[in-house]
Amino acid sequence: MSNLLKQFHLNDNFLGAYEKLVVEQVIPYQEKALKDEIPEAEKSHAIENFRQAAKMLAEGICEEEFYGMVFQDSDVAKWLEAAAYSLVNHPDAELEQRADDIIALIGSAQQEDGYLNTYFTVKEPDKKWTNLQEAHELYCAGHFIEAAVAYYEATGKDSLLNIMKKNADHIYRRFVEEKAEGYPGHPEIELALMRLYDTTKEKKYLELAAHFINVRGVDPDYYKKEAESKGWTVWGMNPEDTEYAQNQAPVRKLTKATGHSVRAVYLYTGMAHLAAETGDESLVRACETLWDNIVKQRMYITGGIGSTNEGEAFTKDYNLPNDTAYAETCASIGLMFFARRMLQMKKDSRYADEMERALYNTVLAGMQLDGKRFFYVNPLEVIPGISGEAVTHRHTLPQRPKWFGCACCPPNVARTLTSIAEYAWSETEEAVFSHLYVGGELDLTESKGVKIQVETGYPYDGNVNYRIVKDGKEKTELTLAIRLPGWCKQLSVSRNGGMVCQKNEDGWKVIAPGVHHQDGYLYISGTVGNEDVISVSMDMPVYRVYSNPAVAANNGRVALMRGPLVYCVEGVDNNGDVLGLSIAEGTILYSGYRPELLSGVVTLSVPGVRTKRTEELYLTEKPEQEPVNITAIPYYAWGNRGLNEMRVWIPEV
Repeated sequence: MSNLLKQFHLNDNFLGAYEKLVVEQVIPYQEKALKDEIPEAEKSHAIENFRQAAKMLAEGICEEEFYGMVFQDSDVAKWLEAAAYSLVNHPDAELEQRADDIIALIGSAQQEDGYLNTYFTVKEPDKKWTNLQEAHELYCAGHFIEAAVAYYEATGKDSLLNIMKKNADHIYRRFVEEKAEGYPGHPEIELALMRLYDTTKEKKYLELAAHFINVRGVDPDYYKKEAESKGWTVWGMNPEDTEYAQNQAPVRKLTKATGHSVRAVYLYTGMAHLAAETGDESLVRACETLWDNIVKQRMYITGGIGSTNEGEAFTKDYNLPNDTAYAETCASIGLMFFARRMLQMKKDSRYADEMERALYNTVLAGMQLDGKRFFYVNPLEVIPGISGEAVTHRHTLPQRPKWFGCACCPPNVARTLTSIAEYAWSETEEAVFSHLYVGGELDLTESKGVKIQVETGYPYDGNVNYRIVKDGKEKTELTLAIRLPGWCKQLSVSRNGGMVCQKNEDGWKVIAPGVHHQDGYLYISGTVGNEDVISVSMDMPVYRVYSNPAVAANNGRVALMRGPLVYCVEGVDNNGDVLGLSIAEGTILYSGYRPELLSGVVTLSVPGVRTKRTEELYLTEKPEQEPVNITAIPYYAWGNRGLNEMRVWIPEV
């Protein structure tokens, strides 16, 4: 956690409302889920696993067997991280005490040498460190390290931090000092160790992160040799599928985003953070290559990644089916992580653009508007009776469940939405960078002598005002760098009512001293006075998006966007039928704000036609069509009104 999380107080009506929902509803709900206190929800047992592990260590026997996935511990870690972020700006003594109690329980489940994992303590005590490919020991450690860093920086309490430093020291001894072979089957600890290093400045954590990154793929047969020697398995994963495990080559030689999509972007996040810290140019180039492959060939328009349920994985360039898309919520959160670390290396708006895309579309879609149901998978087309039922579509559920046996996504959403300042802002000695348009106040009194108050109705309104509030000093020099998004074709920026910059079809026009445009950011420098106001006004027309013809699923189809939001059509707004709808080419698209609908959304009304359904499977004549007005809603809000057809990419006629 940077100081920005404590310095920025979110108060806008959109992401601010989501933060409020997470604090008041989601975090308490997920705590109950972890404690198996939600009727009819799938059992978690994650807290109970720690009780049983503690009992095993204290008495040599436990009352119950381990329950859940091999990585069940990580759900507790992500909840603790979300709770930590919540406590920063929303102090809650009762929540903090419950978190402290859980941390004490975790400590009681840690072995003397620092080892911490309830699956192996309770279920497989003789098999520690023998199955790195499948067993997620390092993955769980990584999530608890992240939680420990967050909780320490939020509360100043170091109990969990000390627990996880002891655990990290154990891992360092094994893999660095004792030179044990291997690297994580599910990357996560790499990015976590970088965060631990940022907080403690202890070099061994940087060294351990670099070790896991540098040895990965040097021996691509490592998992094969491990499988031959271990004699046991969790899921029966194929140790020879090196692309799936991102170990087909050393990381600096990787050119395609392959395999399990969450594992991939977690790995790339650690690589980018290490590259930013060390200036390793070969690692920088590898990250840039992998980033470009994702966003130019392997990403959905919604910011979803991982197009198949077979291994929750990337497949091939341009293979982006809509109705069987996997697009795991965690993967888009991981893409945000990756984007943030790429921005750390270079302030280029193309990284923030995709971070924004993932956030406002797939990540928000992963949680129901009441915060009580969640999507793991985020398809771009849903057909009730097929989606969630047909053998090829069982993963694409048409409605959000209450919880999951594999519940990685819900707490991941919670920890992301309670730490939005980490993505919205960054600060260097030279400038303060505004990456996302989020209403609130950023207190930079100590470093810059100012506060920046942001007022906006984004993402539905393209007007953003940055009000500079000074402290008592006579003069303050400040450079504010504002991202100007790639989706926006026309905008203007003014300072105290005077124009400083314009963008239109002819390009950029800078008309004020101390202002320049670079890599998608507008840098405004100079002496600021109290109550200076910098205003950004972005045109937000509805625009059509077409995909590369190599994306077979989208040929002849169009998607609709307004600002950063992808739109979809749902049956409830269109007489129950979206499969027969086509948008008329060249028509004007109208939009309007409806505060009573779906917690307040801008809907689109688009002229088109409906092809009437018949009882025949095939026809020799063109089916009858009728003109209709098609209603579209933001993709993030779909699935909140019962069972419906849904589609993002719509035929165009």
